[in-house]
Amino acid sequence: MLPQLALKNILTFKKRSIITLLLTAISTALLVFASAFMGGSHSTMIRNAVELYPGYLQITGKGFRDTPSLEHIMVDIKPVREILLSQNEIEVFAERFETFVLFSSDEKATGALLAGIEPEKEAHISRLKSSLTEGKYLSNVTTGQLYIGFELAKKLRVGVGDSISYIGTGADYSFAADNLTVVGIFMTGLYEFDGSSAFVPKSYFDSAMASYNMASHIIVQPKFTEGAEQLAQRLTTLLPDEFTAESWQETMSGLVQAMELDSIFGYITLAIIFIVIFFVIMIYTLLGVFTRIREIGVLRAIGTTSNQVFALLVLESTLLTLAGVLLGGVIGGLLAYYFEVHPLYFSGYEDQFKQYGLVQSSLPTDFSPIAILRDMTIMFLLGVGCTIYPIFKILRYNPVEAMRHV
Repeated sequence: MLPQLALKNILTFKKRSIITLLLTAISTALLVFASAFMGGSHSTMIRNAVELYPGYLQITGKGFRDTPSLEHIMVDIKPVREILLSQNEIEVFAERFETFVLFSSDEKATGALLAGIEPEKEAHISRLKSSLTEGKYLSNVTTGQLYIGFELAKKLRVGVGDSISYIGTGADYSFAADNLTVVGIFMTGLYEFDGSSAFVPKSYFDSAMASYNMASHIIVQPKFTEGAEQLAQRLTTLLPDEFTAESWQETMSGLVQAMELDSIFGYITLAIIFIVIFFVIMIYTLLGVFTRIREIGVLRAIGTTSNQVFALLVLESTLLTLAGVLLGGVIGGLLAYYFEVHPLYFSGYEDQFKQYGLVQSSLPTDFSPIAILRDMTIMFLLGVGCTIYPIFKILRYNPVEAMRHV
C-alpha cells in the first residue's frame, strides 16, 4: 500500500518531484565527474613522473638513497640478476650507472649527469627513446655514442654529429675522460631534466668508467604496476643484505605527499559541495513538506500512525533520490568515460603543467565503476538523510494543529 501511495504522491506533485530529481541528478553528476577528474589528474601526474625516467621500482645499495656516492654503489650485481630473472612478476629490468661529469664543447662547458644505460631494455622502462627529437636513439655498442637532452645540447651549443669531451671519476676512483659523438637529442619537456642529463650505452660506460658488474641503480618494470610496492618488499627479503628495493612510493615520496595534500584539498572542496547540496535539498524538502501539513494532518486524523506517515515520506524521498542518483550517475559516468577517451586539453598552460611533472597539458579522467558507485551511494545517503529533519519537524504537529495550518 505505502509504495503505491508514495508513487501517487510523487506523480501528483510533479513540479516539486521534477525539481528534486534534477537537483539530485545534477549534484550526483558533478560529484562523479569531479572525482573522476581528480583521480585522472593524479594518475596522469604519477604515471608521467614515474615512467619518464625514475621507474616503478629501483634496486640500489643500502645508503645510496641518502648518500649517492661511489661508496654506496652496487658491486657484484650478478646475484641480483639471477634473483630478478627468477621472478615471474617482473616484465623487464635494466641496469644503470649514474655519475656527474664535466662536459666541454668547442664553445661551452657545464656539469651534468652522465648515465650508462642498456638501450634496448631502457626503451621498455622509461620514455627516453620516445622523447627522441633529432638523430637516433642509442644502440648497444662500445663506442662513444651520446644521447643528450635538448636543453643541455643548447647550453653546449652542439647538435647531432658534434663531438663533446667529458672529464669524470671512474667507479674505481680513477680519472676518466674521453670524446663522445652526439647521435641523438631528446626532449621530455621537463627543462631541468633535459638541461642536465646525457646517456651512453652501458657497454661503453663500463669500459670507460671501470664499472663492470656494477650499477648505481637497477630499474625493475613489474608486469602489474599496481603491485610495485609488494614486489619491492619481497625483493628486499630475497636480495643480499647490502642491497635494497624501493617502489616509486618511496623513491618519489615528495610526489606522493604532494598528491596526498592535493587529495586533502580536493576532498575538502567536495565536502563543502556536500554541505551546500545537503542544505539546499533539505531547505527545499522542508518547504515542500510544510506545504503538505494539512494533508498529513488528515492522514493522522483518519488513523494513520506517525510511523506510517514517516515511512511514507521517507519512501517518497527514497524513490525520488534513487531516480535522481541513477540519472546523475549515468550522466557523470558517461562524461567520465568520454573524457578518459578524449582527455581535456588545457591550451596555453604547458609551462605550468611541466612544473608538476606533466609533459603534456592534457588530463584524462579516471573512469572507475567502483568510484562511480561509491559516489552514487554517498549522494543517495545524503539525499535521503537531508529529508529526515523536515519529516520529524512536521510530525511534531498533532492532527488538529496540522489540519488548521495554513
